[in-house]
Amino acid sequence: MRVTDHLPLRVLLALTALLLPLGLTLTPPFAPRAAAAPDATPVRVMPLGDSITGSPGCWRALLWNRLLDAGHTDIDFVGTLPGQGCGVAYDGDNEGHGGELVTNLADQDLLPGRLAATRPDIVVMHFGTNDVWSSVSPDRILAAYTKLVTQMRAANPDTRLLVAQIIPMNPAGCTGCAQRVVDFNARIPGWAAETSTTRSPVTVVDQWTGFDTATDTYDGVHPGDAGNEKIAARWYPALADVLDQGVPGDPGDPGDPGDDATCTASFRAGSAWPGGYQAEVTVRNTSTVALTGWTVTVAPADGARLTQVWGGTLDSSADGTATVTDAGWNGALSPGASTSFGFLASTPATSGAPAATVGCTATATF
Repeated sequence: MRVTDHLPLRVLLALTALLLPLGLTLTPPFAPRAAAAPDATPVRVMPLGDSITGSPGCWRALLWNRLLDAGHTDIDFVGTLPGQGCGVAYDGDNEGHGGELVTNLADQDLLPGRLAATRPDIVVMHFGTNDVWSSVSPDRILAAYTKLVTQMRAANPDTRLLVAQIIPMNPAGCTGCAQRVVDFNARIPGWAAETSTTRSPVTVVDQWTGFDTATDTYDGVHPGDAGNEKIAARWYPALADVLDQGVPGDPGDPGDPGDDATCTASFRAGSAWPGGYQAEVTVRNTSTVALTGWTVTVAPADGARLTQVWGGTLDSSADGTATVTDAGWNGALSPGASTSFGFLASTPATSGAPAATVGCTATATF
């Protein structure tokens, strides 16, 4: 669980004025938000999707704080990606991979590793925008949805899924996108009804109705401030209802030693040359239990891109953020132990000194 820093007070006040019509409020820095109760059993919520969810996906910050305001302090947003800041304190962990297609996620079997690293009880999914933009058929997208749900239930048979009818899209250069979103959204309720089970229900959340690309996005695709407010307001009642019902079979129950599995990652630049550099990331087990695996996110600065990794397995996204998982032989770390992996990165001609933001998620099996 990560918490982002506050923006200056004048910015918070301006945001507060924008949020009041929807009943969403921000708390200024001199009255910090409550974190999840330290001795509560947190319900693990995974925000899953593409850049609308994760880059920076500030509707997550609004949703997090609205849940806390309503008394849902026993929650933990989870994901292998860290938050990118949104001006308020919130749990920024997520699985919003910029540029990712849901069909690629399913075809390449990328979700099981992310599930193993985060163990969600509830998945909040807004996914398929890039597929629709790429003219992928609704049948293929929904087949990918089905495969992801199967993988979620294999990891946790009691998974609750909230799936969005995605927000409208009307980007320059894609005259057919707007109608393709309508056609795809029309299929989601039927798919959900066929896929939902009593033990693992699927709930459809309408994010399309009332969302205006002209006023609620900054580019016809990605939400601006007004759009983030609307998205958070639509997710809130559905997620609050699931939380009120309770989540059985929570894999994060008290006494689960995996809850105490933690690690840190540190970046060290090596040699650099025009167009690239070499670097090393050290992973350290900071918990009192032995780790069986780790996942590190690497967000290079100045448009750099990871091109090669040794000592780990690389998964890159279109926004440049890379996910590196252990190579198997270096995944097991005793308390206090460390390991490292190296990588090469390509850089634009205008980039500065090598730098990257890194984060670590640990796993432990007992």
